[in-house]
Order: sequence, then C-alpha cells, then structure tokens
Amino acid sequence: MTSDNFKGRASDRNLPNRFEKIYIENDEFSDTEYPDDREERKLVTEFFRDSSKSVLTENNSPDIRAKFSINPYRGCEHGCIYCYARPTHEYLGFSSGLDFESRIIVKHNAPELLRKEFSKKSWKPQPVFFSGNTDCYQPVERKLEITRKCLKVFLEFRNPVMIITKNSLVRRDTDILKELAESGLIKVIVSVTTLDFDLQRKMEPRTSSPIKRLETIEHLSSTGIPTGIMIAPVIPGLTEKEIPEILKQTSERGAKFAGKVILRLPHSVKILFEDWLERNYPDRKDKILNRVREMHGGELYNPSFGTRLTGEGKYAELIKKIFDTNCSKYGFNKDTISLSSEHFIRSANGQGSLF
Repeated sequence: MTSDNFKGRASDRNLPNRFEKIYIENDEFSDTEYPDDREERKLVTEFFRDSSKSVLTENNSPDIRAKFSINPYRGCEHGCIYCYARPTHEYLGFSSGLDFESRIIVKHNAPELLRKEFSKKSWKPQPVFFSGNTDCYQPVERKLEITRKCLKVFLEFRNPVMIITKNSLVRRDTDILKELAESGLIKVIVSVTTLDFDLQRKMEPRTSSPIKRLETIEHLSSTGIPTGIMIAPVIPGLTEKEIPEILKQTSERGAKFAGKVILRLPHSVKILFEDWLERNYPDRKDKILNRVREMHGGELYNPSFGTRLTGEGKYAELIKKIFDTNCSKYGFNKDTISLSSEHFIRSANGQGSLF
C-alpha cells in the first residue's frame, strides 16, 4: 500500500497560505468520503487561464546563469515533494501543498507574448532559461503544446534557449531542437534525482521514470542536441550515494555536461518534506533533516546567494568531491558549450526586414 493519501500526489494536504490572514481547516469530509481505502483517493487537476501581459521573468540571482526565464505554467502537476517553487503558489491565493500540483495556471498566450518581447528594439539577444521555476513539459503540455509553440518562436528569431525538464515529452520536439542545435542555440538538461523507480514514484509521482529519462538523454544526444544532466536535488542521507551511478549511466547515454543542486527547503516546503519523510522514511527522517541542517548553517534553508544551491560545511564538501571525481572519471564538463546570439533576427517569421 502506498503511503500517499492521494493517488499520484506527493503532498497529502494543503497548508495555510502564508499571505492569508485567516485559515480554517475543514475536515468535515476528510475520511468519511473514502472509508475503505485511502490509497484510491484521486484529486482531479484543474487548469486556470493566466492573463499576465508578460512572459519573460528577469532573474536577479547570481546563482542562475541566464538573466531571463520563461515559465508557461505556474504550479506543476509533476508534484515533486521537495520543489522549491511550491511557495510561489501562495502569491496566487493557493496552497503550496496539493494546490500546487493540482491547480495549474496556464499562459495560453505565451508564444504571442514571447514574440512581442523579441520584436522589441530593447531586447538584447541572449540565452533564456526555459522552466527556471516549474517544468515546461509537465503532463498537460502534451495536449496544449505551449512549450512547443514557444520553441518555434525561439527558432523564428534565432534566440538561444536552455531547457531543463524531468519529462521525456521533450523528445516530441526533437525536430525543433535539432534545428536550433544546428545554429548553436540550444542546450537540454535532463534532471535526474534518482535511478530508484520506487523512490522516484514516491518523491516525484508524475514525472517520467528514471529509465525514460535515460532513454531521453540517449535520444537527444544521438541526434546532435547538446544534452546534459542536473542531479537536483541531492538529498543527503537518501540520494547522494547514487551520484556515481547516475553520472556513469548518463555518460554512457551521451550526456556531456553535468551539475548538481543540494536540497533546499524554503518556507512551507520544510513542513511538506518533513511530513513526506514521516510517511515514507520515518526511520531515516532525523538523519536526513540533520544532514540538511548541517549543510545550511543549522537551518533547513539558507537563502544566501552563493551557498543556497551548494550547501556548506564538511558534508557539502564531501558531496562535491564525490561529484567532481566522478564527473572527471566519466568525461563530463570537459568542453564549454556556449550558446550563440549572433544569429538573432528581429523580424516576423525570421524572414528579415527591408527597412
């Protein structure tokens, strides 16, 4: 029997929204609605239209290489329990718990807004990070194709783009990615947290399985698309032992560059992750949380630039050493893959302008 209360969901409840003054937890129908088997409780995902007038977000963090990012979806049905983006749902009046993974805000007009941004004379061609917050290839993308349409805009203007995803759906867009790659305009990063199928299903319930991610890396790299991996997050006491094997298997499938991010638990994610550990790994809960604290100055989260993604202290140094040693062993990060901005065309349909 799974430890999740809702089938296919990592969190088991909604937490109070930190921006709401009053929160009332109504448990009138909590268990009486599902008296026999809580494993089969299902939560239907709802989608809402985003009426934002802009689509590019400017990043002010020195930890992120790209100055701008694009996120067609707010909230993420992948439902990764550790996701640092969960608290952003509270700005929308939702909870970072079940709401984050079941109430998704969709920017249907993202391609049109992106075209307007690139058409402005003020836009300086530069790499844009696709999905710096939530995954652009989450399940609903299969039907809506907003990410695919945005990639066509990147190709139309020849503006460089970096994609990060946990979903094998990225393979669908191989035709566009391959054309972008021919002009040095694309990098694809596949996020690989674990190779353990059971752990992945508990921790990242609606993401692609580990084997699907490995197959995706092999497929993309074999077609000439620069492909790398991100081991994110590294969860001390739970997944760090997998670093060598992840690097080995992904290198065998053609990944050329790799990075890592240490687990960080901002705001309400702390509560959700602690609850998840209690439900799934109660015997390892204290060890894992203590290791996280050790790497974040005694706290479960340290927002300081420079160390929030890497951690600090002896244990963080040990993880870095394991990562660096195996990157060298398996040939990662030997060459710098730079994206080109020299092909940018500020014109409709990429046809050039006479004026």
